[in-house]
Amino acid sequence: MNYKNPDEYGYYGEFGGAFIPEMLYPNVEELQKKYLDIIESEDFQREYQDLLKNYVGRSTPLYYAENLSDKYQTQIYLKREDLNHTGAHKINNALGQVLLARHLGKRRIMAETGAGQHGVATATACALLGLKCIVYMGEIDIQRQAPNVARMKMLGAEVIAATSGSKTLKDAVNEALKDWINNPVTTHYVIGSVVGPHPFPDLVARFQSVISKEIKEQLHEQTGRQNPDYVIACVGGGSNAAGAFYHFVEEENVKLLAAEAGGHGIDSGMSAATTFLGTLGVLHGSKSLVMQTKDGQVIEPHSISAGLDYPGIGPFHANLFKEKRAEFFSINDDEALKSAFELTKLEGIIPALESAHALAVLEKKSFDPKDVVVICLSGRGDKDMETYLKKLEDGSLKMEV
Repeated sequence: MNYKNPDEYGYYGEFGGAFIPEMLYPNVEELQKKYLDIIESEDFQREYQDLLKNYVGRSTPLYYAENLSDKYQTQIYLKREDLNHTGAHKINNALGQVLLARHLGKRRIMAETGAGQHGVATATACALLGLKCIVYMGEIDIQRQAPNVARMKMLGAEVIAATSGSKTLKDAVNEALKDWINNPVTTHYVIGSVVGPHPFPDLVARFQSVISKEIKEQLHEQTGRQNPDYVIACVGGGSNAAGAFYHFVEEENVKLLAAEAGGHGIDSGMSAATTFLGTLGVLHGSKSLVMQTKDGQVIEPHSISAGLDYPGIGPFHANLFKEKRAEFFSINDDEALKSAFELTKLEGIIPALESAHALAVLEKKSFDPKDVVVICLSGRGDKDMETYLKKLEDGSLKMEV
């Protein structure tokens, strides 16, 4: 089965498609017709690959985490996306899409962001390429991700608060889509994850696929084998996971493990574990699994990590879940926090709260000592320091390493 690429209508199995208002059809159809020709062209790839190498700092290291490996009695490698310029995997897609927008003649760039890393990455790409940047962000996320908001503003972006609903990522996407409807000719919407109408899930997955491409090359260089036994990544919408899984989804001997945000627990009413709680529905332009009531009203999600605080999952991942190609785990807030502090103390690496969810899978799954386990460390923890410090100061996190 072809898990990587959607069919001509943008479907991965039964998930995907383009469910959009009439005013957006010209924009989306233009993208559908032109995106592959542009991003696969020699001129585009020459500029994009040069920027990935000399501006972003790729390739990112594949680091053998010896202390973590000793604790879990298996061979653990960390794909260090946290060492990218801007501090996360988001720059891979943002830079690619802003370049694409320039090829399409769009001079106004608009994005949504939860944790702020996609907003920072988009603002960075716009500053580099001289384009106007508007970023929508939930009012609550603006408060809990203040360092990234400051970075966006310093880079010249206009940050607009989404004040409806839960005031988090879902609501930022809603506001961004409204903006695009009102400015369809001049604006390109840089969607930050493998969500939204076709071709965005495929477009984002292709730009993020550099992660798994490098894993194969680096693992072969270090161990003599291209394929690990396991690849682990966190999933909200799912862009870092799509990138980490991309070149392995059709390798049946590679097991894919996805960590969703369980929040306070899947039965608590405060969770974002979509594969455990979601049903088939349409959200933000595509058909996928959505946390919703029986009459189709979206249920507000919760996660301590702003980047995973989303009531849906991209169609790429919904198909992997339905076909049992990937195994999904619900990681609650406390489990993620414990894993973040564990990595910090064992390896001297402070991860983003999103990445900490992937690390927490190590406690949920048994591995053989000979297994090679690659974890996508999608971002660094600078933006989450306030949350971490609160846990240290109030003594609510008790752990031993």
